[in-house]
Amino acid sequence: MDSHAAYRLHPQVALRPEPFGALAYHYGNRKLVFLKTPTMVALVRSLADHGSLAEAFKAAAIPPSKHASYERALADLEASEIICAAAR
Repeated sequence: MDSHAAYRLHPQVALRPEPFGALAYHYGNRKLVFLKTPTMVALVRSLADHGSLAEAFKAAAIPPSKHASYERALADLEASEIICAAAR
C-alpha cells in the first residue's frame, strides 16, 4: 500500500455491520470478506474522505506502530477488490 495514495471502498461493495466488525460483499466478483474489528470498518468507510492513506490513519487514530499490520490487511482488501485507488 502506498501511504501517499488515496483509496476508497469499491463502488460495487456493500458493508453489513456485525458485532465483530462487518461483512464486505462485492456484487461484481461475489467475494465475501470479514472486517474483523470496528476500527478497520471505520477506516475502510472513511478512506474516500481523505487525500491519502496516511491521512486516513491519522483521522482514525491508528498508532504508527500498527500501520504495517493495517497496511497488510488493506492490501488484502485491495487484492479482493473491496477497496480500490481513488480517482484524482
